[in-house]
Amino acid sequence: MESRIRARRRREILAAYLLLAPAALLVFGVLAFPFGWEVWVSLTDSFVQRTSTAFIGLANYAELLRDPSFWRAAANTLGYLVISTTLKLAAGVGIALLLARPFPGRPIVFIAVFLPWAYPGGLAYVGWYWFLIPPLHSAFSTFFSDIRWALDTALGYGTWAFISLILFNIWRGGSFVGIFLLAALNGIPEDLFDYAALEVKSAWRKFWLVTVPLLRPFLALAAFLSVTSAVADLGNVWMQSGQRDVYPIVWTQAFHLAIIGGEWGQAAAESLILLPALVVILLICFRLFEPLEEDPT
Repeated sequence: MESRIRARRRREILAAYLLLAPAALLVFGVLAFPFGWEVWVSLTDSFVQRTSTAFIGLANYAELLRDPSFWRAAANTLGYLVISTTLKLAAGVGIALLLARPFPGRPIVFIAVFLPWAYPGGLAYVGWYWFLIPPLHSAFSTFFSDIRWALDTALGYGTWAFISLILFNIWRGGSFVGIFLLAALNGIPEDLFDYAALEVKSAWRKFWLVTVPLLRPFLALAAFLSVTSAVADLGNVWMQSGQRDVYPIVWTQAFHLAIIGGEWGQAAAESLILLPALVVILLICFRLFEPLEEDPT
């Protein structure tokens, strides 16, 4: 009897691995190979006009660490990730709470909230680029040009472009976070909120002491997705801005080095140099994603 159970268990494990194999091949083929190739290129002196490349170890990384412009870009990148993620979470929580209760016109509001995330990112950025940094004269171009001039004069050139990048990312990602958290709210038993209403009279305390702890795993996952989407959107942003390095962020600088300068080795190193920091952030999100421990009493 025990031998038959073991044999059946082995067959189940084998079947599971066979079912997992196509997905594993896809992940390793589509993601692992390009990542490995990029790591290798970052360790070479690869240049687009050079017929051969040589292994130089960590020289590209060392050169970046000695470059003051890299540290400015790294600070800007950290600010971009922190600000955009925080504001997307805040917008998402507000959207979820707004749509959690029925009200007249709720379906229309739901569609309006969902549309920014569903709309193609490249086309959306063209509209935002023309809206916030208008290349041609329009009814609103003077107003936004004045704001851009004031901010760039007070805080330095590129400030308005940096803010427009954050606004675009919030507009695009905040709607997804809102729909995601709305689904999480709908999955929480209503009885828990009814019990909380009996114990807590303040709406803010109810939100902070009840809603936020219940949503903690989902907020962590939303932060994880927000960080990854904030990085992924930079490719569209750079290409749709006419291939100009107007955003002093590490990954846009890497695009510029690779596509404009042809310095593939250094560009690969710059695109990977912040990877350890991202891994730490994502590990923290995964740790927070763990379900709340039940009280043993």
